[in-house]
Amino acid sequence: MEIKQYHILLVNLDPTIGSEIKKTRPCVVVSPDEMNKFIRTVVIAPMTTTSKPYPTRVEVKHDNKIGWIVLDQIRTVDKKRIMKELGKLTKAEIKEVKAIIKETYVD
Repeated sequence: MEIKQYHILLVNLDPTIGSEIKKTRPCVVVSPDEMNKFIRTVVIAPMTTTSKPYPTRVEVKHDNKIGWIVLDQIRTVDKKRIMKELGKLTKAEIKEVKAIIKETYVD
């Protein structure tokens, strides 16, 4: 499977510790394609359908459901955790993800 930035993948996040998001769930790839091609890990942001509108979360519609990309829980996972591809973000969603990542983690 070719892993592409801003695609939505089904990822097994268990085991977790404490307040980390757990279970097998959709996640958005945030690592760039150059990394995804050559490294055996991928940087993802989990998605959830139960959230409050925090400034570090992007509301998206996926699989006919409203959910949130949880950018405050970005993590690196081994590609062995990836189960399948589910879709990809829209251009508008990508733009919002980029803006929030920049605002949160840069400067």
